[in-house]
Amino acid sequence: MSAHHSDTITRRCLLTGTAAFAATAALASAGCAGGSGQGTAGSSGSAAAGDVDSAHQVIVAMSPTSEPAAGFDPLVSWGCGEHIHEPLIQSTLITTDADLAFQGDLATSWECSEDGLTWTFLLRDDVVFSDGEPLSAEDVAFTVNSAVASDTFESDLSMVDEAVALDGATVELHLNKPYNALLYTLAVLGIVPAHAYGEGYGAAPVGSGRYLLERWDRGQQAIFRANPSYYGEAPRMERVVVVFMDEDAALAAVQAGEVDIAYTYATHAHQAFDGFELVNYATVDSRGISLPAVPAGATKAGQGDVAYAAGNDVTCDVAVRRAIIMGLDRDRVIEHVLEGFGAPAFSVSDGMPWSSADMEVACDPEGACALLDAAGWVPGEDGVRAKDGLRVAFDLWYASDDSVRQAMAYEVAAQLAQLGLEVSPRGGSWDEIYPHQYEAPVLWGWGSNSPVEVYALNYSTGWGNYACYESAAIDGHLDDALAQQAIEDSYVHWQLAAWDGEDGFAPEGAATWAWVANVDHLYFKRTGLDVAEQKPHPHGHGWSLVNNVDRWSWA
Repeated sequence: MSAHHSDTITRRCLLTGTAAFAATAALASAGCAGGSGQGTAGSSGSAAAGDVDSAHQVIVAMSPTSEPAAGFDPLVSWGCGEHIHEPLIQSTLITTDADLAFQGDLATSWECSEDGLTWTFLLRDDVVFSDGEPLSAEDVAFTVNSAVASDTFESDLSMVDEAVALDGATVELHLNKPYNALLYTLAVLGIVPAHAYGEGYGAAPVGSGRYLLERWDRGQQAIFRANPSYYGEAPRMERVVVVFMDEDAALAAVQAGEVDIAYTYATHAHQAFDGFELVNYATVDSRGISLPAVPAGATKAGQGDVAYAAGNDVTCDVAVRRAIIMGLDRDRVIEHVLEGFGAPAFSVSDGMPWSSADMEVACDPEGACALLDAAGWVPGEDGVRAKDGLRVAFDLWYASDDSVRQAMAYEVAAQLAQLGLEVSPRGGSWDEIYPHQYEAPVLWGWGSNSPVEVYALNYSTGWGNYACYESAAIDGHLDDALAQQAIEDSYVHWQLAAWDGEDGFAPEGAATWAWVANVDHLYFKRTGLDVAEQKPHPHGHGWSLVNNVDRWSWA
């Protein structure tokens, strides 16, 4: 291990000159935004050099995967999607504070009908788009209806039948089933202008949010400038430069002092750079292993005519699933794989108001072995347990381009081998993994500031029900959670879905997931940069860091 680290550091030093040069080239126009670019804002074009002083500008390095392929279009993937975040350029109906409580943005008030099928929002009347046109309820209805009808929108609004503008300041959302988690989606769905939305919007977005897109150089950087027409408190950080860099280039840019904050991973936490400090932010970014709960030979319908093989003859035994969950030493995983930058994970939503204490389980290898013994899984001559000729052996798939998941998969395999389980880590692309997602354990990354994933991963027909465990009781509790008029009243129902004393997806029940660790998000941050109070970061490094960039400042 130490030899590997030494080689990595040496190679990085050799790369520093080249990577730093590339970083400098990408950043050269940040202070001279009048140069040519592949995309410009839909307002007044680029700003002149030097019109924003360094005390009101920040340069953020993000992974190339953070760059939105379709641009800054909320109806494709900007804001909504797997890695959810606030859209910055566009306003949202509502937003969340640091404690994840809902607050109004465009909406001054909102209410739900008694049957849970109609949500009504009253809007403020002082909002204009960056082209000077006023924002009205028609724009909100247009955005929601377009998202519902879109094949490219990445969040789920299938519960919405129609959005209707009752007048210029009132919009109703008509649902086909009670679904209060809709509010979490609305908190990140940017409102687009009905009069100015069309082809090319992502490259030249017209919005009403805190920032304007000043410039976008595809594959290199995006530059945002404070919106002078913004209705809220003026951003303290007047210009935000986001550069898209792979990890080596980002570290080189930190070393050269060319960025102010850059993402990194635990494998590089031992490094130090003059003028920078390593900071870690709490997350809801969970790594967990799905455990098929039905025998092999089943099928699971995918999109269109696609049908996936489903089921596993080993993990379909609940004793095996419970033994895996009980036998994992999560603290050891965090120490060995994450260099201590993480926390034990027991669910997809640890620490959230809707999480359940019944998901937690103590590490108990002896108890795990006792479970397997009682279920008839007896160690063979090779140490691997078997029953009726079937060995406790299975593949554990992980994304091969993720070194942390690879290390975690091998650490898990080594731990489970001590219980008599033969686990074979298998790395692959997601195209290689997906055909096996319902028939073999997979090491996934999930987590968001919303209970939507609890529903998706555990509802009988949920798109993320990789275990294929179906339960009317769990479905009923999840439906009850979504039917509550007050979000606070839903928490107990989410918790009952985990375990109601007889059924649930918790370890005491169906034990459909072996959650391993919550991964801290690490950054090298320039000393003196105050990033204000961060919300818990959802799955994936990226835009969630700058949710509150308008409140950032320099000491």
